[in-house]
Amino acid sequence: MSRTIAVADIGGTNARFAIAQIDGGKVISLAEPITMQTADHISFQLAWQEFCDRHPGDEPDAISIAFAGPVGGDVLKLTNNPWVIRPALMKQKLGVRDFLIVNDFGAIAHAVAQLGDDSFDHVCGPAGPLPPRGLTSIVGPGTGLGVAQLLRVDHGYHVIETEGGHIDFAPLDPLEDQILEFLRRTLRRVSIERIACGSGLANIYRALAAIEGKAVADVDDKELWTAALEGSDTLAAAALDRFFLALGAAAGDLALAHGANAVVLAGGLGYRIKDRFAESGFSGRFVAKGRFERRMEAIPVKLVVHPQPGLFGAAAAFAGAHP
Repeated sequence: MSRTIAVADIGGTNARFAIAQIDGGKVISLAEPITMQTADHISFQLAWQEFCDRHPGDEPDAISIAFAGPVGGDVLKLTNNPWVIRPALMKQKLGVRDFLIVNDFGAIAHAVAQLGDDSFDHVCGPAGPLPPRGLTSIVGPGTGLGVAQLLRVDHGYHVIETEGGHIDFAPLDPLEDQILEFLRRTLRRVSIERIACGSGLANIYRALAAIEGKAVADVDDKELWTAALEGSDTLAAAALDRFFLALGAAAGDLALAHGANAVVLAGGLGYRIKDRFAESGFSGRFVAKGRFERRMEAIPVKLVVHPQPGLFGAAAAFAGAHP
């Protein structure tokens, strides 16, 4: 039976809301989303109220939320955002009958499981559709670095939510040794998320400047990414090269650790830089795993190009939980 629900994708920077139609465990449709800056509201409840105010008289009685942080416990705290959610109070505060909260990259994994082949671009490895069975590693640079696992079986699939973006950054050449040494001066621990995410470019940029003996002013992340992609700042372009190398190495490490037979890249930043993967060092680092290079060469790597995989995935997760 068809059902209308609200879906939300709450990240460190943006909060997106939309109306979705689900039926028989599948997503039938996803309306145009409303995007808000999380900094514009002090709480999720107030952002939800604004969304409802834009849909007077049409508020769904259920919501599924993709949440950028761990989803267990009495109080859910976003990793890169001061908002908190208390699941025990959801129905009362939001006025809904049913709700579901999934990790944001768990939602992406649900999306990967249900999206068609036309929602993916090929990055490297064998061409063709994703394998119908086996484990797919989902890796996505955005405000942070999201990681999830999708296990496809004969009659369905299972999603495993992880915090794999917080594994240690592992330098692979002398320059990365110096980058790590620089970052250790100010960070107690350098995870791969400190390198392979939106703000990671600035971390690499500052490290390269220090190594070169150049003084650089604090720069806005968006401006730095624009300069790197346009090539208007040589140091920023060099930092971007290092970003792709680190992301490729991390994606390969995660695929090995998960026993994956496919990798899917996602996240808002991944979509923005989708045209740069082919000319970057991503694929070289992805397969450079010594005795396992042949295995890595056999793993297809795809990029999600659906415009709202988080919202779609939140709807897919709810549809699976309420078939």
